[in-house]
Amino acid sequence: MKTILIPTDFNLESIKVIDAIVQNQTGEKLNLIFVHAFKLSDSITDMLMLSRRSRDYENVSDEFYLKIDEYKNQYHDKIQTIGIEYFYGSTVAAFKNFIEAFDVNAIAYLKDYKFTPINKFSIDPKYLTERSGCELLNLNVLTVHQSENLIDTKIHEAQLQEVNV
Repeated sequence: MKTILIPTDFNLESIKVIDAIVQNQTGEKLNLIFVHAFKLSDSITDMLMLSRRSRDYENVSDEFYLKIDEYKNQYHDKIQTIGIEYFYGSTVAAFKNFIEAFDVNAIAYLKDYKFTPINKFSIDPKYLTERSGCELLNLNVLTVHQSENLIDTKIHEAQLQEVNV
């Protein structure tokens, strides 16, 4: 079983990385964790108010959850779990502890990944992930092909050739 961390801003386009991961990690059962990083506030009041953390889940749209469910169903034989987590901190040491706690094997990005903060405490995860010592997977979603589409295309082309003969 392999655990892959996926930095995200919860944009629906960021979910497409799942196709590339499944294609790249053949023969592995996968646990996927979408993560967004927040720096800790300097305010004592903010640090004492733990309810702020539950409010962070409001940043995830219903469409994002529905799309995750679709991918779970589509790749049920390859994906064990898909989860959402938040990292609170801004140091590489704290991020390494986070990675170790979730037993992360790799961190996956789409090649054209552009970070968009979801609030004033959001931090660009590349700062942390590039220094984490964890394997980085830079994936290109354009190279992903579903075998069903390729087979259908070949069958369709063969039928057209028979009709033209």
